[in-house]
Amino acid sequence: MMKAEDPIGVFDSGIGGLTVVREIISLMPHENIVYFGDTARVPYGNKSAEVVRQYAAQDVKFLLSKNVKMIVVACNTASAVALDVVRAISPVPTIGVIQPTAAEAINHVKSKGIGVIGTLSTINSCAYTSELKKNNKKIPIFSRACPLFVPLAEEGLFDHPATEILAREYLSDFVGKIDVLILGCTHYPLLKKSISNVLGKDVVLIDAGEATAKAVKDSLGNRGLLNQSTTKPL
Repeated sequence: MMKAEDPIGVFDSGIGGLTVVREIISLMPHENIVYFGDTARVPYGNKSAEVVRQYAAQDVKFLLSKNVKMIVVACNTASAVALDVVRAISPVPTIGVIQPTAAEAINHVKSKGIGVIGTLSTINSCAYTSELKKNNKKIPIFSRACPLFVPLAEEGLFDHPATEILAREYLSDFVGKIDVLILGCTHYPLLKKSISNVLGKDVVLIDAGEATAKAVKDSLGNRGLLNQSTTKPL
């Protein structure tokens, strides 16, 4: 039986999911968290859907062995192509990043469109486009795969000149067309400065962390599983 003191399990294909963990800790400071970053097989975004589904199943089984009360799929690629697999094998509540992130993006649209950047697998899955169209079929959506952002983030080149050069190459077609940009990979918030320099301050950058943390809190609260303990988290 799940207890409020049990940890939240979070996984991603590297360090990117820590941006989600950061927001969970900020919103729910008493929660215990077990994080699994699959740095041995990063990135997931250039793998086939079949391989990502296999990896996601393995990641979840590891987290379940730690007696977690919830699984957070803090990987856009896995959320796009493997969320059904995760939910099928997980006896605990499971949340992906795409639905809450898309819902948050809709709230910031003014008169232009929404941009979506992500890994090849995430963009090719059209998961964000499908989710956004559920909310508003008329909003223009512009998508672009940015596969080289992940290795830059993993190498810690957050503010490096090469990062901004690559951002200009990837994002120049979005300039003037969007109100909102969804950072459809949990590594991308680490590169916010370079991305914002290209698009300008008027474009709202939406990352999965804050929106997903809110969804986690709501889900746990509805189940009476929020940790109210004052004991220092693990």
